[in-house]
Amino acid sequence: MVSIARKNLFEDLPRFMVAQAGIMFAVGLVTIQTGLLDGFTKSASLLVDNSKADIWVASKDMRYLELTIPLPYERLAQAQRVEGVDRAEALITRGSLWRKNSSAQIDPIRLIGFDPDGQLFTPWRINQGNLSDLKQPYTVMIDRSNLKALDISGIGDTAEISSVKVTVKGITQGIHSIVSSPFVFSSLPNANYYFVSQAMPTGTTQPTTPPALTAKDQITYILVRAEPGQNLTDLKSRLEAALPDTRAFTLEEMAQLNQTYWRRSTGVGFILGMGAAVGVVVGMVVVGQILYSSVSDHLQEFGTLKAMGSSNWYIYRVIIEQALWMAVLGYLPGMGLCLGLSAWTMQTRAIAILITPSTAIAVFGMTIVMCTGAAAFAIRKVTHLDPAMVFKS
Repeated sequence: MVSIARKNLFEDLPRFMVAQAGIMFAVGLVTIQTGLLDGFTKSASLLVDNSKADIWVASKDMRYLELTIPLPYERLAQAQRVEGVDRAEALITRGSLWRKNSSAQIDPIRLIGFDPDGQLFTPWRINQGNLSDLKQPYTVMIDRSNLKALDISGIGDTAEISSVKVTVKGITQGIHSIVSSPFVFSSLPNANYYFVSQAMPTGTTQPTTPPALTAKDQITYILVRAEPGQNLTDLKSRLEAALPDTRAFTLEEMAQLNQTYWRRSTGVGFILGMGAAVGVVVGMVVVGQILYSSVSDHLQEFGTLKAMGSSNWYIYRVIIEQALWMAVLGYLPGMGLCLGLSAWTMQTRAIAILITPSTAIAVFGMTIVMCTGAAAFAIRKVTHLDPAMVFKS
């Protein structure tokens, strides 16, 4: 059986290569589409997943990470006094405008303000510069993948955020969200001043040092670390009771809320899923056509086998084995190309095509089902095969 299946499979190499190309296309399309959907979903909660907080406190009106109502800075001190809170830190996340110089075009950015001396949130994967540099007035840190988009060549370059002149002091690697504008990290006082300056009259003199936050200044979130042994559900209730008009979420709840919003409130999931379905259909059509042609070309051989007493199941096994060989030989290079593409996009554009082991296994299973399903077309050809045909001239 093995020799017959392999002989039929490799007898016509051009046809075999066409079949493998079809399978590789299907594997690649399904893997990339699934990986993009998983990467898209994961990037929606990138900031949340990389924080070290147990609980995120937000406005009660928050829809997702970037759509919320600010909180007064005084809520931070109130949160710190709640029983069971070990540490609380403020986080600012707001949309703003970036301009390389006064004559350049503006670009949207997502400004992230945090405490450089804090423990619950700091930029990760810092490639150049130091976190302590952000304590300096009007300094920022951006990701390497956004250098070209923001017209920055490296550390020391200057730009403007809301007409405030800033200096790039650090560069991160791979901190990029598909669903957000480029992240620009800064200290809390700097980030607050960038926001406040938007309401200032044109020509206002920029102070040497941005003022410290006051009780009425606005922040976006409060990150909380619980004391050891605290029940997070009870702590959430105490925080919501102590801080008016707020809601508290565990780290997992906050991440899930953002991921669910982007998957269900946009058409991305449907579009990527439809693309994956197209890949499966194309793969089945190509494989089915190749197997059908192969069986048609070898009807005499299969008729001889039946005339010699071989059962239908034996012949079916030959065809299915051909399909399995095609699945394996098409899957391996297809998945290899996908992994290479995933690494390249992450390195150059910080776009995550998330290919997990479970995804790779699922795609392999899909490839097996696709090829064996396509074999049904060829099996139907020999189902009613008359062994007497081999004796006809």
